[in-house]
Amino acid sequence: MSDQLPISFYADKYKIGEGKKIQLKGLATDEKDKPITQADAEAILKADIVKLSEIQEKLYATNRYAVLIIFQAMDAAGKDSAIKHVMSGLNPQGVNVNSFKTPTHQELEHDYLWRHYVSLPARGMVGIFNRSHYENVLVTRVHPELILNENLPGIHKLDDIGEPFWAARFRQINQFEKTLVENGTVILKFFLHVSKKEQKKRFLERIDNPAKNWKFSPSDIQERGLWKDYRKAYEELLGNTSTGGSPWFVVPADDKWFTRFLIANIIVSELSRLDLSFPKLSEQQKTNLENAKKILTGELESPASDNGQ
Repeated sequence: MSDQLPISFYADKYKIGEGKKIQLKGLATDEKDKPITQADAEAILKADIVKLSEIQEKLYATNRYAVLIIFQAMDAAGKDSAIKHVMSGLNPQGVNVNSFKTPTHQELEHDYLWRHYVSLPARGMVGIFNRSHYENVLVTRVHPELILNENLPGIHKLDDIGEPFWAARFRQINQFEKTLVENGTVILKFFLHVSKKEQKKRFLERIDNPAKNWKFSPSDIQERGLWKDYRKAYEELLGNTSTGGSPWFVVPADDKWFTRFLIANIIVSELSRLDLSFPKLSEQQKTNLENAKKILTGELESPASDNGQ
């Protein structure tokens, strides 16, 4: 039973160790022998959603940490539905969700991290990046011609974009995240690992179901044809950017109920390690509360009553 397992069991199982070489073909997209039933997982998910709400309240009250949760995946892996279900108990006032599409002209006039930096969560807040700065070592790795739009010094043609360029980007991203972590941002990164077979099934559902037609784009088929290129790019970024301070979790994504359960469980496990609590009141603040209570219960005259109000 899952409730007999250590709280960090799934976080430890699916976390990518720092510097580990990744081969996605060797990682499961579906656990055939799951340690939990769907009914039990859904019950625990409900409980974890409540726990996340409680953690969020203390996160805001403590006002020392921000939380950034990053989701990356192949198309149709279930990022949107995972965010919808797992984050359903959070107070919307304390959450910002950002989906990063093709950079605008203004964004291209800045360094590639600029648009992500300005979207980071403040202390006490939860930020969700549905796709993220990792697109800059993913889509641009598969389509390097996009780098030419950034008008970078020393980059004039495709031949200028070699391995040193990507190594530098990994270093820049790691430094970017290291700075955030050292200043109080907790970073959790999830790669939803879906199989090509399951992606095909979900694409066909989008085509056959009129209510889901809007989710499908002809470009989805074009990008699917580059599956091996994207897989290689993901292997590189996972292996180069999973660190002790901002780890990647590669979770199986062929079974949506199991994926959602894992994501919620891992988030609760990781955030439970934070020193979060409601602020302690000073003696004067406690006295003020007691006086306010007495006024409200009519045991003391309200100052306003002296003015005949």
